[in-house]
Amino acid sequence: MFMTDVNDVKIYNLSAGKSLPEWLTDQRRRKLLNKSVDLRKRIELIQDFDMPDACQSIRMSPDNQFIIATGTYKPRVTCFEVNNLSVKFERCFDSEVVCTEVLSDDYSKMVFLQNDRYVEFHAAHGRHYRLRIPRFGYDMKYHAPSCDLFVVGASSEIYRLNLERGQFLQSLKSQSTSSVNRCEVNPDHHLICFGTQEGTVEAWDPRDKNRVGVLDVAMNVSKFKTFPSISAMKFKDSLQLGVGTHSGHVLVFDIRANQPMIVKDHLNQFPIKQIAFNPSQNAIYSMDTAIFKVWNETSGKQIAYIESDTSFNDFTTISNTGLVFFAQDDVKMLTYYIPLMGPAPRWCSFLDNLTEEIESENIQNIYDDYKFVTKQELIELGLEHLEGTNLLRAYMHGFFVDIRLYNKARSAIEPFAFEKYRKEKIRQQIEASRPARLKIKSDLPAVNQELALKYIDDNENNGRKKSANLLKDDRFKALFSNPEFEVDKNADEYKMLTPVLSRLQKGKVRELKRKVESAMPFMDEDEKAKSSDDDLFSEEPEDEEMESSDDDDRTWEKNLKKTYRQIRIDQKFKSLEEDDNSAENENDDEPATTLGQSSSTNGNGKNIEFKVKNITTKANKKSLGDRLQNTSGIEQPVNSNRLGSTQMAFTIGKKSKYNKQRENDLKRHREERKSVIRPIKSLHLKKYVPKS
Repeated sequence: MFMTDVNDVKIYNLSAGKSLPEWLTDQRRRKLLNKSVDLRKRIELIQDFDMPDACQSIRMSPDNQFIIATGTYKPRVTCFEVNNLSVKFERCFDSEVVCTEVLSDDYSKMVFLQNDRYVEFHAAHGRHYRLRIPRFGYDMKYHAPSCDLFVVGASSEIYRLNLERGQFLQSLKSQSTSSVNRCEVNPDHHLICFGTQEGTVEAWDPRDKNRVGVLDVAMNVSKFKTFPSISAMKFKDSLQLGVGTHSGHVLVFDIRANQPMIVKDHLNQFPIKQIAFNPSQNAIYSMDTAIFKVWNETSGKQIAYIESDTSFNDFTTISNTGLVFFAQDDVKMLTYYIPLMGPAPRWCSFLDNLTEEIESENIQNIYDDYKFVTKQELIELGLEHLEGTNLLRAYMHGFFVDIRLYNKARSAIEPFAFEKYRKEKIRQQIEASRPARLKIKSDLPAVNQELALKYIDDNENNGRKKSANLLKDDRFKALFSNPEFEVDKNADEYKMLTPVLSRLQKGKVRELKRKVESAMPFMDEDEKAKSSDDDLFSEEPEDEEMESSDDDDRTWEKNLKKTYRQIRIDQKFKSLEEDDNSAENENDDEPATTLGQSSSTNGNGKNIEFKVKNITTKANKKSLGDRLQNTSGIEQPVNSNRLGSTQMAFTIGKKSKYNKQRENDLKRHREERKSVIRPIKSLHLKKYVPKS
């Protein structure tokens, strides 16, 4: 048994503890029980409460005397009797079970919905009858007054199977266009509710087979990644209905209102699989794949939670008690006891006395005295020759081996593994015994650190008191604390000054940085990174003191020109964006391009206008008149001044899309021709000799 304390709520895991392999003989079992204290202290509430592989669903009979669980592999149903705390019977199926419904007070009448579209009925002696439904089923519920079994699935139709007449009746037609996921019958007034894939709940009156209302649950769910389709439903009483969604939300409705009374988010985006109510404690149980939560029905505050190492599939409770049974993707079916939610059932009342004396213990892994190894690990250990002997027990895709034999084989192939482990533990203990390193924070401000370094340097070199007090002066305090006063390094003015500063203050700021770092030897690495001027020295080499002054001058001039050109291009970007916006509103065609200029597009989709300097040689050889005659649609205004000089301006007319397409096709054709043409040198001519 294992006890956890969550929010001062004690939760007891009755399934935790050390267990023995099934293949051990009785003599070996008794011997291990006498030696191991953990095995003697373990609590096995129900004998053989497990499945060969995994458990899909678990139900409690209406008389609370039988636990019916379905699992794999082979697909089966196991019935446990709580009075004897053991297995009552076990039966196998041809396919896995999707849903289980108990028709009688005990186990004598049951129906199972299977994943191959079969509905199988069982009596006390065994399987009674099985039939097939038209579509795959997701859920089913039995309506006792009319003896109708409602089956929903991957269809908008709701199938009605009358168990008294033994035949299908006319199906109910849902508003859903895809599928109906869940169904629930109210035990008081027998209202039938169906949850659809579209996130709605439809209420039907079974007396006249008409729809009496539709509740849109998805409209009341916010902040979801998965669409909130209905995944679980449960009635508390005649008026309150709990609804779970695929988005991980639980909503509690009064069937007389459209708005939920409370919305609970599981915060892990997993579908809600099951909901249950505990009216005596005003609590709600909700479970998804990862977690089981107990929370207050009125406030939504979480009371307790249970997590599992594997995926939860289903759970069931016993009314007015604190006992909960879980079905999971594991061999064991879990049993938890929460004393705050109610006392133990009458058939296990001894739990109340045991829980008062139990202390917290660690969960033991299954078969602690044995180690599971695969075939490859067995070969690496050099124990493959033991296959078929009593020292190895085959299990699934590997073997169980005694932990002592495993340790000996491991130490034989790795003789120095223990020495490495011992040295690592010694190193960890030495590191833990050392005191934490002293951390001294920097006095530099968070804003404008370069400016602060400049004032510190002026104070050290010139002995000025004004510059030293400037950092602490209240009048200039905002300059080093308010982010709005921080120097904008993306501004055009700063970009023009950056090459100048890098030349005039070459090595100066770096020297200041070295002084500050030497004065603060234990400063954090993050704070050192903040005090560095990365933008100023990112392009400078580490050994820049060894460069000549001529190289520095040329580098400075190149950087200045490069920065100037970049600023000019950025300014043209802004102006072109404004022109494009105005041109799009007036005309959808492309604007005319001035002669001597061309337009291009950069990677950001902005039009760049630049002068054409590279004129072809053929165009240079032509005269101005010939070039003007070959150009169509050109206006030639002539402006003369009194000194006799003449100025002419030319504007190229708009080109149609057809001309542009033809030019591109001709250009592509010329390139293909160039790639195909063979040079003349490759041809060998033979002299022609006439026949005699």
